[in-house]
Amino acid sequence: MTAKKCRVADALAAAVKRHGVEVVFGQSIPSAFILALPAVGIRQIGYRTENAGGIMADGYARVSHKVGVVCAQNGPAATLLVPPLAEAMKASIPIVAIVQDVPRSMVDRNAFQEFDHIALFQSCTKWVRRIDRADRLDDFVDMAFVAATSGRPGPVALIVPMDLLREEAMPHQSRLASLGTFPLDRTVADPDRVLQAAGLIAAAKSPLIIAGGGVHISDAAADLVALAEMAAIPVATTNMGKGAIAEDHPLALGVFCNNLMRGVRAGELRDYLATADVILLAGTRTNQNGTDSWKTYPRQATYVHIDIDPNEVGRNYEALRLVGDAKLTIKALAAALASSGPTADCSQVAERTRLAARAVERYLDEVGTGSNGRVRPEYTMRMLDAELRSDDIVVADASYSSNWITSYLSSQRHGQRFLTPRGLAGLGWGMPLAIGAKIAKPGSRVVCVVGDGGFGHCWQELETARRLELPLTIILLNNAILGFQYHAENVHYAMHSDAVDFSEVDHAAIARACGCKGVRIAEPHQFRPALQDALAFDGPTLIEVMTDPEAFPPISLFDGVDRSRIVSQQMVRG
Repeated sequence: MTAKKCRVADALAAAVKRHGVEVVFGQSIPSAFILALPAVGIRQIGYRTENAGGIMADGYARVSHKVGVVCAQNGPAATLLVPPLAEAMKASIPIVAIVQDVPRSMVDRNAFQEFDHIALFQSCTKWVRRIDRADRLDDFVDMAFVAATSGRPGPVALIVPMDLLREEAMPHQSRLASLGTFPLDRTVADPDRVLQAAGLIAAAKSPLIIAGGGVHISDAAADLVALAEMAAIPVATTNMGKGAIAEDHPLALGVFCNNLMRGVRAGELRDYLATADVILLAGTRTNQNGTDSWKTYPRQATYVHIDIDPNEVGRNYEALRLVGDAKLTIKALAAALASSGPTADCSQVAERTRLAARAVERYLDEVGTGSNGRVRPEYTMRMLDAELRSDDIVVADASYSSNWITSYLSSQRHGQRFLTPRGLAGLGWGMPLAIGAKIAKPGSRVVCVVGDGGFGHCWQELETARRLELPLTIILLNNAILGFQYHAENVHYAMHSDAVDFSEVDHAAIARACGCKGVRIAEPHQFRPALQDALAFDGPTLIEVMTDPEAFPPISLFDGVDRSRIVSQQMVRG
C-alpha cells in the first residue's frame, strides 16, 4: 500500500513525537507545526515571551530527563531564545529549539523579520542547522536530538522555513529510533584509571567528594551515596549538585561554594575542604561560584575528576582523568574500592555534622526575624524547610534567591531537586523554571523562591501559570532593592547607584490581577499559615514577603566586612 502523503509540518510533528516529546513550549509559531501537534498527541504550552518559554523548556528537561522543546517565530522572537539557550549550554541541559524562518524565496531580500538565525545560535547551542529539503527532515530531526542528548547534553536549534512546512511530504514510517531522553549514550571511564583512582582514595587520610549538577543529569545520586557509605567519605555538593545526598545524612557536609560563612552547614564544616588530601570531583565544572573564585579548594590536594566532557576534566584543577558518564563511572569506582574497606570512621563524621546542624540552629535563633519591622529571609527559609517533603521540588531565581535555598533549605533524600539557574545565572529565571518543572512533574509540589528584582523580568508569566491551572507556590522576597548589586556596590565602592532602589510595587495585587491568589506578608507570624494555605491550594499562589533590606546571604564577599559598609552607604543619582 502506498503511504499517505502529508505536509512537512505533519511529518515534523510525527518525528518529534517519535522521540518521546509530550509537550512543546510555543506561542503558536511556526503555526503549521503547532497546529499539527494535537494530531500526534503533543500538548502546546503557551508562554507569554520567548525567553520565558526557553526557560520553561529548561526546567521541564531538568526534572523529566526528557528533551525540552521550544518554538519561536523568526526575527525578534528568535533573538529572545538566546538567553535561555545560553543558560542551558552552560548548565548542560538538552533543549531542541524549532525556529521558523522566512520562505526560501525571500532569503537575503530584506523580508519581514528576516535574520541570520544560524549565526545567532552558533554561540549558544551545541549544533544548529537549517532544513531546506523535505526528504531530509527526519535526518535533521534525529541529528538534533542526538546532539542534544549525547556527550555533554545541551541545546540545539533547527531552523525551518515557513514555506517548507506547507510542502507535501512522505512520512518515513520505517524510522523507529527514539532519542529524546538523556543521557543518551552512557560510557565508563578507562578501567585502568578507575583502579588508579580507587587506590588514591583507599590510601587517603582525609578524602572528600564534591558532587556537581552532572550527578543529577546522569541520575547518579543513589550510586554516589552508595560509594560514600562504602568508603565513609564525606560528601559536599555545588549549588547545582544540591540534593545529590540527603543533608541529614551523617556524611553530608552541605553546599560548598561561595557561601561558607558562619551560620550555614557548609560554613561550619569547611575545614573538611581545607584538610582534604584526595578530592573526588563528580560532574562539576569547577566554576567561579562553585569554588569561590577558585580560592577554597586546596591546591595541595590530589584530585580525581569524573565528567562526561573531557574539556572540563582538569580544567581548573589538575586531576586524574575519569572521562565518562557519572553513574557508570561512580559504579565502577565503587566496585574497584569494594575490597579496600572503609577509609575513615563514619561515626566521627556523623558527630561533627550533628554539631554543625546545632550551630546552624543557634545562628538562626540569633538572627531572629528582622530589623526595620521587616521579615528576615532566613526566617522564611526556616519555615519553608519545616513544610517541605522529600518529593517536593524547590526552584530559585538567580542571585540571592539561589543562595537562600542552597544555604538554608535541607535536601531530605538523595536525588531531590533544587533548581537554580547557575549556568549564566540570569535574573528572571525562577518562575518560568518552576512552571517547566511543574509541567514535568505534576504530582510533585513545586515551590519557587524569587526576589522582587528578578521577578520584574517575568511578571507576565503569572497569567501563564493561571491559564494552565498550575498549583504553584511562589515566595517573593521583597526588599525593595536589587539586593546583591546594592550590597556589592557598597562593599566595592562605598556608595550605590539609584538604579538599585525600587519604587513601591504591590506584587500580590499584580498576582490577583492575573487571576492568581496573591497574599502580602509583613509580620513573621503570618508567613507559615500563608505558606500552608498555598501548598494546599489547587492553583498558583504568590506570597509576597516584605523582607529586611539589610539581610544578605552568607557569601564570601561579605565575610569580615564591616556591616555598615554593606548596608548604609551614600546613594549616587544618575
